[in-house]
Amino acid sequence: MQSPIDIQSKKHVPLKGSFVLKMNEDVHTTAEVVDNGHAIQVNVKNGGKLIIGGRDYTLVQFHFHGHSEHTIDGKQYPLEGHLVHKSTDGHLAVVGVMFNEGDNNPVLDNVLGGIGRTIRIDPQDLLPKDKKHYYHYVGSLTTPPCTEGVQWYVLKAPAAASKEQIQTMRSYYDKNFRPVQPIYERKVEAK
Repeated sequence: MQSPIDIQSKKHVPLKGSFVLKMNEDVHTTAEVVDNGHAIQVNVKNGGKLIIGGRDYTLVQFHFHGHSEHTIDGKQYPLEGHLVHKSTDGHLAVVGVMFNEGDNNPVLDNVLGGIGRTIRIDPQDLLPKDKKHYYHYVGSLTTPPCTEGVQWYVLKAPAAASKEQIQTMRSYYDKNFRPVQPIYERKVEAK
């Protein structure tokens, strides 16, 4: 039950009702931007929420991988962001956002310019416009101890980042992505 995986877009099953995802990331908050030795990480003071099957998860941090960890139909994206959410009883849910090279992303400018400082941020501005379509599966964290039981939601629509932003992010961490792991008998759900 390890992550990341290669998501095969034609081999998914319909999303089960118990895993309906409701995102409420539209909050204006402060966050500490740190270089944690593995990634550029944004520790959010009062994060937004996910509601999954009646359980609330609060955004605690998001971070970036210099190439995507998940692949979709074998395609690796130039950058992937992980929005890590935690419930009060310790369960984890992560929203994965792929980035394609395109328009400049103001949130990434804010993050890259704020390393080692506290910034004001609205995490929703990091996400693509389409947040209603995603892949879901149960996996793990992608860094040690690679804890399993994590609810993964990988958004189908990528966000945009400029070539310069991708290069700057990779100047910190270019190879901080874990290779895809076997899916075994797990099913990928999609909405």
